[in-house]
Amino acid sequence: MPVLHTPAAPGRLCSALLAALLLSASAALPVAAADARTAADESGWTAEPAPGAGGTPARPYFYLAGPAGTVLEDRLALTNTSDRERTVTLRGADAHNTADGALAVRPAAASGAGSWISFGAATTVKVPARTRAVVPFTVTLPPAALPGEHPSAVVATADGHEVGVRVHLRVGGPTLAALTVEDVSVRGKGASAVIAYTLVNRGNVALAPELALRAEGLFGEVPGRTARALPVELLPGQRVSLTEPWPGAPVLDDVALTLTVTAPGAAPATATASARFVPWGIAGRTGAGLLGLGAVALAALLLVRGRWARSGPSADGEPGPAGNRAPEHELTGASR
Repeated sequence: MPVLHTPAAPGRLCSALLAALLLSASAALPVAAADARTAADESGWTAEPAPGAGGTPARPYFYLAGPAGTVLEDRLALTNTSDRERTVTLRGADAHNTADGALAVRPAAASGAGSWISFGAATTVKVPARTRAVVPFTVTLPPAALPGEHPSAVVATADGHEVGVRVHLRVGGPTLAALTVEDVSVRGKGASAVIAYTLVNRGNVALAPELALRAEGLFGEVPGRTARALPVELLPGQRVSLTEPWPGAPVLDDVALTLTVTAPGAAPATATASARFVPWGIAGRTGAGLLGLGAVALAALLLVRGRWARSGPSADGEPGPAGNRAPEHELTGASR
């Protein structure tokens, strides 16, 4: 499974979420950087950026920048720690966010910035046992390449195991940090309530977003969430679907929610939603009680109406018992 090496956490980002990622043909699974290196060691070989000139420390990723139309160069180090020769295949790949915000590389042939990476004739390298090979590669920025960041990776494959090393690639020119928050909804209730939402990077640089939640109910403000860094690095042009725990969700209320998302250099983005909280267990018992009370009232009404029907009007128009009514006389017109 390919592993995408990521940088150490800058600022507010979680280091674990900017670390290495596993990728299969159908999905990507994030892992810590140490775990990624351990997995590579167990396979008998590793792939990582070669140290720079002058004995500079090992790098967790590649960083390359230049104006459109230029050719950039760097080197990949392949280390065979096993007792037999390894044949390693190299390629460039496009990096992206998975639906839940993890970082991954696409298994298919690169069509974006990954296609700018070339190993020339060294796409297949034989590395002898207990040997380290350094392989140069180039990144050719097209003349029409748009300014901003273009996430990509170098992928090495050998014996069914793949390692992807992230390439931070930036084309010179104006940059734009912009994002939106969309599709806000509430799932669950009580302490298990969560807020679902979608973040979209509308700019050309990667973003480290923060989210704050404000809630207003019928009886005033409801506990929300103060601003906190989200465990995601949002790449340019990417869309991710996230959920936010809401332990302060009320039991009974009609609440208006406002989500505010910020990122360095970007204008705040807001979205609203409403949620109605009803304790259905209590409501069900209350409804059953009212239904029973209504049935009793209806039965009493029917009983009174039945008694009225069996009785008739009295001489003064008031109802009276049927047995006490005066006898009726037949009118014949004859005198008595």
